[in-house]
Amino acid sequence: MIAVKSVKTQEGFKLVETLASQIWYQHYPDIIGLEQVEYMLAKFNSAKAIEEQVRLGAQFYCLIYNETPVGYMAIKPEDNFLFLSKLYVAETSRGKGVGRVALNFIDEEAKKQQLLGIRLKVNKYNTASIAVYEKLDFKNVKASVTDIGNGFVMDDFEMEKLF
Repeated sequence: MIAVKSVKTQEGFKLVETLASQIWYQHYPDIIGLEQVEYMLAKFNSAKAIEEQVRLGAQFYCLIYNETPVGYMAIKPEDNFLFLSKLYVAETSRGKGVGRVALNFIDEEAKKQQLLGIRLKVNKYNTASIAVYEKLDFKNVKASVTDIGNGFVMDDFEMEKLF
C-alpha cells in the first residue's frame, strides 16, 4: 500500500532530511557531482531549511510504501499553478507506483484549488525522471539555469501539465 502523509512537525522535518540524504547520495552524484549534492542537501533539504519553506507556504509530504517512508515531495501554489518543488523516491522503491501515486495526489490538490495545472523543474540530465514526467503528460516548456550560490547552478528544464 502507498500513502501520502503531510509533514508539519520537527520530527517530520528530520525524517525528510534523512530521506533526502539517502536519496540524493544514491541518485545525484553522477548528475551534479558530490560537492553540489552536499551543498543542496544543506541549503534546501535540511530540517531547518524545510521548516523555513513550510513557514513560507510550502506543503511537504512523506511517501509511504508498505508502512515504510520511501520518499518525499513538496508543493506550493504559484501563479495559478501548483509548483512541484520536490519529488524524490528511494531507488529501492522506484517502479512500484510511488511516484505515480504522488503525482495523482498533486493533480487532485491542484484541481481542488482550481489551478491551471502543475509546474516543476527537473535537472536536464535527469533523463529517467524526465521520461516519467513526459509519460504523465508533462511538457518541456523551456530550459532554465538558476544560480544557487557557492558557484553552483541548477541546470533545469521547466515542465508543466495543463488541465
